[in-house]
Amino acid sequence: MIKKPEVLCKKLGLTFNNPQLFTTALTHRSANSNNNERLEFLGDSILGFVVAQKLYDLFPGASEGVLSRLRANLVNQSSLADLARKHQLGDYLLLGSGELKSGGFRRDSILSDALEAIMGALFKDQGIEACQLWVEQLFAEKLDNLSLENWQKDPKTQLQELMQSKKQALPEYTLITMSGLAHEQLFQVKCSIPLIKETCIGSGISRKRAEQSAAELMLELLNKDNQ
Repeated sequence: MIKKPEVLCKKLGLTFNNPQLFTTALTHRSANSNNNERLEFLGDSILGFVVAQKLYDLFPGASEGVLSRLRANLVNQSSLADLARKHQLGDYLLLGSGELKSGGFRRDSILSDALEAIMGALFKDQGIEACQLWVEQLFAEKLDNLSLENWQKDPKTQLQELMQSKKQALPEYTLITMSGLAHEQLFQVKCSIPLIKETCIGSGISRKRAEQSAAELMLELLNKDNQ
């Protein structure tokens, strides 16, 4: 059963003057002609602008090329899908029967498009300032963990090097579940390290992506503990 949009809206810390905009942002083209494609187009541009401005302010010495690569690292489809999964966005998507049967709620492209559509909907409902504030909050942890020294290294490499610097055993990755059709599988992997008791579970359309997602969540957890 698809969960109610207003529940997700509250979880995301949002309120809409026109709630139908939010519902439309969650509606895939397979479900309705009044779908999220136009809002996604708008949200994509807004996201690029907001992240570009934030990176410009955070890294005053970085060249245009470096800033472009930093932005691409943050706003790519995989990164957006990870954020969408973190907030269980797939549970609220309005999909046609075919997409439901094929597991469209797990697909990176559908999840990332819906997240961008929410940004477009928020902009139409409340303007650029409210949208910019929410996007910055949404990406806060990713931005906090970004530096010119480590941005080229993937999360697994960063976590491994962190453990080595502390003379700890390397992270362990355990496959938890593998579901879906052969061409649209979803993997869940658990990451554990000796420094803390908590574990992190990442998801992805391949085991490698799931491991990267789990490592990224573990880095965020460690960063919180150190604050």
